[in-house]
Amino acid sequence: MNKQTTDIQVFWQPGCSSCLRTKEFLTKQGVAFESIDVHNDAEGRARLLALGARTVPVVARAGKFTYCQTMKDVIAFLQLDTTMNEPLSPQVLKDRLILVITAAVRFTRQMPAEFAFSPFRDRDRSFASTAFHTFRVAEMGIEAARQIELRSEGFREVPPSDWTTGDIALWGEAVASKVADWWDEPGNDRGFAYTVPTYYGTRPMHEVFERTVWHAAQHTRQLMLMLESYGVTPDRPLTETDLAGLPMPDSVW
Repeated sequence: MNKQTTDIQVFWQPGCSSCLRTKEFLTKQGVAFESIDVHNDAEGRARLLALGARTVPVVARAGKFTYCQTMKDVIAFLQLDTTMNEPLSPQVLKDRLILVITAAVRFTRQMPAEFAFSPFRDRDRSFASTAFHTFRVAEMGIEAARQIELRSEGFREVPPSDWTTGDIALWGEAVASKVADWWDEPGNDRGFAYTVPTYYGTRPMHEVFERTVWHAAQHTRQLMLMLESYGVTPDRPLTETDLAGLPMPDSVW
């Protein structure tokens, strides 16, 4: 395969963790692609819909496409000669998810109220909605483990209109407890030797849970960036050690 081909399109939007990861991955592989921001490009958004795709990120070629929730799908779709690192163990991933959610709760409580619901940078997503999304990502991972289909619409949910950042933080604490309770349930397959239903097909639980963890972690990094942008120092920020082994983008936004 000629990696310098330009007949590949990547459909994405700002602030999207999987989008950023996809673009970084292809760039590191030396794959040239047309970058299409569907949030700020109406024509690009129409091209995405014409493909029949439901969400981003999407890699397309010759009128066909793949979702990019796992780089294995991108590798297979583009027939790339590369492999991905083995995921962290289920136990480590569970511990990392609780660590990440707990950090996001701390950061949510730090956000000044006057900035919490203002759109950030080039996307219609605020600090409050990003925090809510972070906790919803974690909750949806647990729902998938219970065979509740992982639906793309869930990632677009927003907090109730009357919720404050305090309400969102309390809910985040409840989600962290939900993860711990799920893990400790009698009969729970902690080896993840089963599949779960998702909008991009039936997938191994280990794969879906790894994505749940790094996805939540990436948005928690964004919460830290937002705090810093508003002049607030994050309380006990996540470190490289906290995130080691997760297949995350290099960039935060």
